[in-house]
Amino acid sequence: MSSTTPSTTRTRSGSATRYGALSRLTVVESRLFLREPSGAFFAVLFPAVLLTVLGLVMPWADQPFDDKDPILSQVNGITGYAPTVLALAVATVALSSFPTTIANYRGRGVLKRLSTTPVPPSRILVAQVLVNLVALLVAAVLMYVLGATVVGVAAPAEPLVLLLAFFLTVLSAFAVGSVIAALAPTASAATAWGMGVYFGSLFFAGVWLPLPLMPDVIQTIAGLTPLGAGSEALAAAWYGQPFPTSSLLVMAGWTLVGLPAAARLFRWS
Repeated sequence: MSSTTPSTTRTRSGSATRYGALSRLTVVESRLFLREPSGAFFAVLFPAVLLTVLGLVMPWADQPFDDKDPILSQVNGITGYAPTVLALAVATVALSSFPTTIANYRGRGVLKRLSTTPVPPSRILVAQVLVNLVALLVAAVLMYVLGATVVGVAAPAEPLVLLLAFFLTVLSAFAVGSVIAALAPTASAATAWGMGVYFGSLFFAGVWLPLPLMPDVIQTIAGLTPLGAGSEALAAAWYGQPFPTSSLLVMAGWTLVGLPAAARLFRWS
């Protein structure tokens, strides 16, 4: 005799419906992503191209990253810049492309039509994050393979820690991007808001000046931002520095606060 109750059946049916909606949304978003050449380029190819060009043209690329540091003096300049390029790639997608995409959906009435279905805002945001996470993972692999082959980028000292740091960097950056995407009424507003946060994040991620070379007070502030903490954690894993506990916790905090807030604040139109 079956022990399945009607409530259990309804729960399983509801879960299957929710996961089915998410999988269908993810497939659709994947197809739309691949149809946009510029978005695919910046998400997948841009990090590899940028790191390789820097390695070929910059005179410091084969010099020690920091002569005064016992760990950083063991890696060349282009290896030292690799985590920053990775953080830059995440920021470009999470704070520039992604909010504008969602705001475009809002402006064209796509979200308004979806609001009449049982699909909650969280499914749309999660589908976008999943698609871009996969794209950025591919980008990271391409960046390392091309960088190692062409300009001598060293292998990460702690690859598993690097993977964890990368995963949290993507999630925390997309948590901020999701809040922008949830609230921006138009694509132009999403672009303006996103780019404002983007350029500030680039500074704290060490794009203009590598974090290890910044003053201590700037490093402290940077470590409290998603991209700054992400850059620190990625660098620690790549260079073989101590486990970046505080940076990982900062990014987890941004993720746990930002993504639910974005789903709650989400505007369909």
